[in-house]
Amino acid sequence: MARNLIELKDQGEHDNDEPRKSVNRREGISARAVDLDHTIDLDDDDAAQFLRTEKRVPVRRGALPAKTVSWLKIGTAFVAVVIVCLVVKEAAIQYAEHSWRFRIDSSDNVEVTGVHNAPRAQVMDVAAHDLARNIFKVPLDERKQQLEQIPWVESATVMRLLPNRLAVTIKERTPVAFVQIGPRISLIDTNGVVMGMPANRQTKYSFPVIHGITETEALSSRVAAMKIYNRLVQELDSGDGAKDSANYVRQLSEVDLSDPKNVSVTVSNSAGTVVVYLGETDFLNGYKRYLATIADARRQYQNVQSVDLRFEGQIVVNPDRKGKPGGK
Repeated sequence: MARNLIELKDQGEHDNDEPRKSVNRREGISARAVDLDHTIDLDDDDAAQFLRTEKRVPVRRGALPAKTVSWLKIGTAFVAVVIVCLVVKEAAIQYAEHSWRFRIDSSDNVEVTGVHNAPRAQVMDVAAHDLARNIFKVPLDERKQQLEQIPWVESATVMRLLPNRLAVTIKERTPVAFVQIGPRISLIDTNGVVMGMPANRQTKYSFPVIHGITETEALSSRVAAMKIYNRLVQELDSGDGAKDSANYVRQLSEVDLSDPKNVSVTVSNSAGTVVVYLGETDFLNGYKRYLATIADARRQYQNVQSVDLRFEGQIVVNPDRKGKPGGK
C-alpha cells in the first residue's frame, strides 16, 4: 500500500513537472522573441549596414553611350535644318524663275550708260536677246562678250537690277588716229583696233591719217605698227615745251607705217606739203632738223615734195618733176 502511494506520488510529481517544463519552454521562446525584437530594433536604429547589405536598384543601360546619343541628336538637328534650308531655297528658285515679276518686259527695262561713239543700236541688239525673258536666265558673261565684240566697246559690264531690269555699262575705246584701209577712213586706237567713225556725228577729232595698215592684216601686226606710231607721237610731243615751237603732232597730216625702218610723215602748212622720212629712231631730232632746213631747201628748190633725213649730217631733198634732186 505504501509502495503504491510512493508510486502515485512519484507519478504525481512527474505529472506536475511536465506542465512546468512546458511553461519554461514557452517562456524561453518568448524570451528569444524578445531578444529578436531587440535585435531588430538595433538594426533599424544604429547598425543596419553591419547586419544586412542594401539592395541596389538595377540601372537600365542603353545600347549606346550617352555622349554618342548626344552627338546623334545634334547631327539629326543639323540635318533637319539643312533639309529645311534646301526646301526653302528650291521654293525660292522656282518662284524667281517663273514669276512674272522677274520678266524683262521691254527695252525700257534695259539701262545703258557710257555709250557716246558706239552705235547704240548695236548695243540694244545685244540686249534684245533677253526681252520677255526671266532676269535670272540672262547669261551675263555671254552678253558681256557679245558687247565687247562691238569695235567701239573696250569693255562692258552687265548687271541684274531686281526685280526686272538690266544695267549695261560701256567703256568705249579712245581713238588716237585716223587710218585709211582701202578707200575707207576709220578711227583706230592705240592697240590697233579699227573702230569705224563715231556714231555721234557731232564728235570731232583732229588726228593724222595712218597709211600702211591693210584690211587683212592680223591684229598682232597692227599692234606692232601702232607701237611705232605711239612712240613717234610721244617723242614729238616731248618737244612741245621748246621755246617758240608749235605742236609738232598737229603739224602732221599723214603718217606712213608701211616700212617700219623708214617712217615717213606728211607735213602740211601754208608753205605747202612735204613728206619727211624720219627713219626708225630718234624721231624728234630728225623732225627738228627738218624744221631747221626746210626754209633754206625751199629757197634752193622749187616745189619741194620730200625730205629724207635718214643720213647722218645730210639732208636729201627730192623736188618735183621739173626740178632736179639736190643735197645739203
